[in-house]
Amino acid sequence: MLTRGALRAHLLDVRLAGVVATSREVSLRSYRLFAARDPRVLIGIDPERDWGPRELLGLMAERCGVSADPRDVSGQDVIDPDRTLAALDAFAGRLAAAAGRRAPVLLGTGHPHRLLGFYVALAEALSAAGCTVLTPAQGRSVDITTRFGLRTYTIDYVRGVALVREHGAGRAGGEPGAHTHSPLPVRTALAAAAEGGGPLPELVIGDHGWVCGAGQLGFEAIGPADTDDPALFVGEAEGSVSVAVPLDDAVRSEYYRPLTRYVLNRACLSR
Repeated sequence: MLTRGALRAHLLDVRLAGVVATSREVSLRSYRLFAARDPRVLIGIDPERDWGPRELLGLMAERCGVSADPRDVSGQDVIDPDRTLAALDAFAGRLAAAAGRRAPVLLGTGHPHRLLGFYVALAEALSAAGCTVLTPAQGRSVDITTRFGLRTYTIDYVRGVALVREHGAGRAGGEPGAHTHSPLPVRTALAAAAEGGGPLPELVIGDHGWVCGAGQLGFEAIGPADTDDPALFVGEAEGSVSVAVPLDDAVRSEYYRPLTRYVLNRACLSR
């Protein structure tokens, strides 16, 4: 069993929390873009009220532990590991509740290179507990605007976890999928589930647009977010996102394994 103290030490050691790789400049830029309602940073959230950059900085200081001083404009950002642990406990509570009622769940990631293994373990544990892991819109195409222009992606599932691949790209060479912040994949998946007449998810687990897009549509949604992802924390503050876990979402994939063990143990889903 991984103790809370051991996980806290791990978070700091591999920089999932503490001083993280995300720069202060990048985070502050995201807050300015969110305040301007740039869809690239809203990632599916439609804020109920206007959030100015200073208000966002205050929120991120409260939820993540970043410096609340607007004069801090350079260097690396900081995440409070105790806030991460508290959010992981809340995250585990949502998993336990879903497992307890054998709820249908949907999992998806815009960070397959880093977080796919984390979500696969959750999908397998929830399936073993009697939850239906949904896979709607398999093979559907989604047009997403990127910095390189409009590109077509295909929704795919790896062991129960949704991701997108560039159109025409297969699984050859072990490519796990494409990085995206877009809420369009989860909107497409949820629409396909509704069209098919099957169950809709009672819990959506993921990151970026998967959480924000689902939460904005009224689905319970939980997931991790970095200091430059204010949308999830605004969604949490306004009630459209149930749990946002502050952590660096782009470290090596194996560094998330202790988090997996911790949340599954807390949710009583360990095998």
